[in-house]
Amino acid sequence: MKEENNVKLPFFGIPKLYTYIKPYLPKIILMVSLGVISSLFDSVFPIFNRFALDNFVAKKTLEGLPLFIVLYFVILIIQVVDNYVTCDLCGQVEMGMDRDLRNASFNHLQELSFDYFNRNNVGYIHARVMSDTGKIGVMVSWRMMDIIWNGAYIVWVLVMMLVMNVRLAAFVIVMVPVAAVIAMYFQKKLLVLNRKIREINSTITGNFNEGITGAKAIKSLVVEDKIKEDFEKDTEKMRRESVHSTHYSALFTSLITMLSSFALALVLWKGGNLTESGIIQIGTLSVFLSYALGLLEPVQNVIVTISEMIAVQVNVERLFRLLETESDVSDSIEVIEKYGDTFNPKKENWEPLIGDIEFKDVSFKYPDGDEYVLENFNLKVPKGTNVAIVGETGAGKSTLVNLVCRFFKPTKGQVLIDGKDAALRSQLWLHSNLGYVLQTPHLFSGSVRDNLKYGKPDATDEEIMGALRLVSAEDIVKKMEKGLDSDVGEDGDMLSTGEKQLLSFARAILADPRILILDEATSSIDTVTERAIQDAIVTVTKGRTSFVIAHRLSTIVDADIILVVRDGKITERGKHAELMKQKGYYYELFTRQFDERSFSLI
Repeated sequence: MKEENNVKLPFFGIPKLYTYIKPYLPKIILMVSLGVISSLFDSVFPIFNRFALDNFVAKKTLEGLPLFIVLYFVILIIQVVDNYVTCDLCGQVEMGMDRDLRNASFNHLQELSFDYFNRNNVGYIHARVMSDTGKIGVMVSWRMMDIIWNGAYIVWVLVMMLVMNVRLAAFVIVMVPVAAVIAMYFQKKLLVLNRKIREINSTITGNFNEGITGAKAIKSLVVEDKIKEDFEKDTEKMRRESVHSTHYSALFTSLITMLSSFALALVLWKGGNLTESGIIQIGTLSVFLSYALGLLEPVQNVIVTISEMIAVQVNVERLFRLLETESDVSDSIEVIEKYGDTFNPKKENWEPLIGDIEFKDVSFKYPDGDEYVLENFNLKVPKGTNVAIVGETGAGKSTLVNLVCRFFKPTKGQVLIDGKDAALRSQLWLHSNLGYVLQTPHLFSGSVRDNLKYGKPDATDEEIMGALRLVSAEDIVKKMEKGLDSDVGEDGDMLSTGEKQLLSFARAILADPRILILDEATSSIDTVTERAIQDAIVTVTKGRTSFVIAHRLSTIVDADIILVVRDGKITERGKHAELMKQKGYYYELFTRQFDERSFSLI
């Protein structure tokens, strides 16, 4: 956080944003022009008062009053229209920038590899896409407009005062740098305090989120008192810092008000003398009184707005850190030209995927790791082969699968798909031929039908029910009040973990993938359903290449090849019978699990 708070970007980071600002330049130019005109009209209204006092009040005549009234209302109407159009343009620029930046950042996230999401939590990413983009949109529109209007108003007022009376103008102008220095001092203090408040607020938000999402764990561990105590400590800390900030704000406002009153007193004293001497008229004095009261507030606003725009530099830098992040796994320019990219696929150039996979001298270590997880690994997996990967939790079973899916790329060597380096074909082409069932399944908000159609958008209800039947999930849907139209809730929260896993399995099968990956897909399913799914796996894997990461070893005894992973290394490989004869680590795992299951049935 400290590093981010010290970010210094030229011109508030606007050069970095130019690509996104460019489409709105005509609106911004019109917005700025209207703002300058609006500030001119605001500075002119006291001149109307001057004219009225000097010509109607002092001379006690109404001659020319109708024309004066008409001209006054014409300028007033122009001012109202000007303000309306300016605010409308500001809103259009803000909302347009928000949309474009959010779309750009969200779309870029779709192209990043798994490693980025491993290194950055959801809260961090969410803040970049939603919070930072919103603040940038406000900066480019409303904050920029605030500086233009207030800055132009200060210039118009200074010019008019100097034209009317230099000596009297000097009494007001001398207060401007004093107000600027006070504003800069307090804004620096308030900026530091507000950053602390935002950090504390982020902590409170995180704790609140954990208190809600972790409600079951909190109650089961009986730690309500500790959670309450921690939450109250954070809210008390925020209260103290907020009160501290309020004290500075109150003192700042009081000093500016005092300074304005002092300027007003000087103008009344000196202006009264000049009026009494006949050097200036009463109307001119009234103009200076208006300017003395109204000039320091725009100076304060300019300083405050500049401070806010400086603070937004952090948001610009953080957003572009995301937008400029390159994926660890990406398609080359040549591949994109032939096969298209994630959002513009050229499916007419996609070859059919057969399912032959080969690891050729593959070595791999994670981007943030020092040791190789795989070294010089070779394995041929012909079409239709069922590969099982076993090992204890955390042993590194998912590494091979992630390489096959191109979620990571080999540090050395090649992964060949149908005899061709996977890097020479589109990621989307490969992913479109994958069926992946995760250990922790994810369902999208919506109906059962909507969720399964992610696997095949044009699937009929008959095809959907067929996939459900194949994985023994048909009865689950039939029991639901609205059947396929039943809502699954956010992340499938209205279903049990086992039910979510079955629907996730059906979704994968519905896509009719050439490569099927089951990542401990039966870990949350009862024994009866597990048997049914094992039978289904035999059916759906025929003719498909499949990788099964298994915790329950009884589910993979019929696999064509079993790879045993231990401490990130593949230590054994072979069929079930071969590995049992070797009486190595696989034998230990299998017999231990068999004994545990037998004991649980007693």
